[in-house]
Amino acid sequence: MAFLVKKRVIHLALNDHSIRYMELKQHNPPLPLKWGERFLPEGIIRNGRIVDRETLEIILQECVDTWQLKNRDIQFIVPDAFVVIRKISVPNDVKEDELKGYIYLELGTSIHLPFDEPVFDAVVLKEDAEKKEILLFAAQEEIVMEYVDVFTKVNLHPKVADLSSLSIYRLYSLMGGSKQNSRLLMIQMDLESVNITIFEEEFPIFAHYLPLNFIREDWELKINRSQLGEWTFNGNLEEHLLEYEDIFREVSRLLDFYRYSIHQGKKEITKIVLNGDYPFLVNIQDELIKRYELSVEILSADSLLSSFKRSFPKAFHLLLGLALKEVK
Repeated sequence: MAFLVKKRVIHLALNDHSIRYMELKQHNPPLPLKWGERFLPEGIIRNGRIVDRETLEIILQECVDTWQLKNRDIQFIVPDAFVVIRKISVPNDVKEDELKGYIYLELGTSIHLPFDEPVFDAVVLKEDAEKKEILLFAAQEEIVMEYVDVFTKVNLHPKVADLSSLSIYRLYSLMGGSKQNSRLLMIQMDLESVNITIFEEEFPIFAHYLPLNFIREDWELKINRSQLGEWTFNGNLEEHLLEYEDIFREVSRLLDFYRYSIHQGKKEITKIVLNGDYPFLVNIQDELIKRYELSVEILSADSLLSSFKRSFPKAFHLLLGLALKEVK
C-alpha cells in the first residue's frame, strides 16, 4: 500500500543580490530543516524589479534542481519597493465582506496609491457610528505577477505573497517581543536597501522604502563552510558609515511623524528593532542609541532555536518569519 506524504511548503525571498529559500518543520518551537542561498550577478534584479528575466529564470531553475524544489508550493516576499501600507477611513455601513469592492471603486478618487492596478488586502482596526478605520496593504500587481510567472516557469507553485515587515514582526512576536501598547520602529536593513516600518500594537501603520548606494566593487563575497555568503567591506569603513546619514534622517523624520503628525505629541516610539543582512548592524545600533536614546535591539532567533549548535544566520530571519505564517 502506498501512502501519500504531503510535501512541506517552501519559503522564498529574492533581492537584488540573492535568492534564499527555507523549509520549515512545523514544530513548537519551529525548526528550520533546510535553507540556502544563491548569489545573483549585478543587474538581474534592481530595487526589487526584475531587469533580466531570462537570466533569472535560468539561475532560479538551477536552484530548483539543486535544492530539489520541483513542483513544490511556495510562499514568497513581495519586494518592499512596491508595497504601500496606509490607514484609510470608510463609511461604517460598508460591510467587511464588501471592503475590497468598495476600495477598488474608490481607487484614484478618495484612495490614492503610487501605482495603478494594485493587489491589496484590508483589515478593520476600529470603528464608530460613522466610519471604520481600515489598514490597507497594497502592492503593484504588475510586479507581483511577474514574480508569480517566473516561479511558475521553473515548476514552482506560488500560493502566498507576504510582506517583509509582517514576516519579521511575526518572528519578533513569537519570541515574546510583542507587548501591549508597544510602539515600534522596525528597520529591515540589507545591502542595497532599507525598509522602515512603524508598528502600533501588532499592526504596521506606515512603511517607507529607501534604496542605498551599494557599490559591489567595494565588497568581497566569501562562501563559508555552511555554504552561506559573507560580505566583507574593503573600503574605508568610517567613510562608508557616513553615507548612511540618509537613513538616520529618515528615522528622525518618521519618529517625528509618528509623535506629532499622528498623535499630536501624546505618543512616541518606544523601541527600535533592527534586522537584515547588512554586515554592520552593530554599528548602526550604536549610532541609533547615541542619537535617539531609545532601546535598540538587533533581532536574533537564537533563543527560539535552542537546539542549534551555532547562531542562526540573520540573513534568514525574514524567511523564518515568512515560514511562521503557515505554523498553526
